[in-house]
Amino acid sequence: MKQYLDLMRHIRDTGVRKEDRTGTGTMSVFGYQMRFPLEEGFPLVTTKKVHLKSIIHELLWFIQGDTNIRYLVQNGVNIWNDWPFQSWLRETGQDQDFPMYTPEWREQKKLFVERVKVDEPFAAQYGELGPVYGHQWRNFEGVDQLAQL
Repeated sequence: MKQYLDLMRHIRDTGVRKEDRTGTGTMSVFGYQMRFPLEEGFPLVTTKKVHLKSIIHELLWFIQGDTNIRYLVQNGVNIWNDWPFQSWLRETGQDQDFPMYTPEWREQKKLFVERVKVDEPFAAQYGELGPVYGHQWRNFEGVDQLAQL
């Protein structure tokens, strides 16, 4: 925990402010490293709430090699939703109707996520993320990196 808190102080004191897609902005530093000997335990941040259920479902999703958000949204994990939603808006010609992060965009995204959750053919067509982490773990240039664990 000390390393994490030291990093937070370092970012606060020396970080560079950057604008982001949400308009809230971020502070960042380049190249900061932390090392955690796992034999001493798992380095879970305890200074903020961590949604363990989401972490577990996302990890199971990665291990399966899945690339579709349907399993995630069915289990209340919503951190991957923006990308397929934005792709769906573009593919259906609606991206100009719903500027990103407006209240209308957020409402339309809720409807999209609900449809992914309940409509399997829709999810198969529009819930795909492409070769994200789980796919890469299970098929990195033909190598299943988890097969021998």
